[in-house]
Amino acid sequence: MNRFYIAKALRTKVAAQARYRCGYCLTSQEYSGAFLEIEHLVPLKLGGTSAEENLWLACSWCNRYKSFQVDGVDPISRRRTALYNPRRQVWARHFRWSEDGVQIIGKTACGRTTVVALHLNHKFIVAARRRWVSAGWHPPKD
Repeated sequence: MNRFYIAKALRTKVAAQARYRCGYCLTSQEYSGAFLEIEHLVPLKLGGTSAEENLWLACSWCNRYKSFQVDGVDPISRRRTALYNPRRQVWARHFRWSEDGVQIIGKTACGRTTVVALHLNHKFIVAARRRWVSAGWHPPKD
């Protein structure tokens, strides 16, 4: 098997592990209006593989902004910091929702860096989250 191929069974397993939502912005497959994608935590371009431990689910916005990044600059400390890894780290440790539930706030250097690098508060997703909040679908309770 080449390193680019991801079997359907593995895709399904990873999606279930991620509870069918983006590992970064927590957008649910149910509400996104687009299929969530299998994302390489360490990009293939940087030597990552398509092994289960290097895969997670991401929305197309997060996946495209992440691209081949594995780190970025923390806007407060100005230090290079690793991006959040949804397979190994707990979302609530690094992020929280704004009072109105539409913006993601970084609580740690890793969280702040990820918010900036992946544009987690892009105006289009924030607008969608506002609608999800008004429908009672967002933010996720866990």
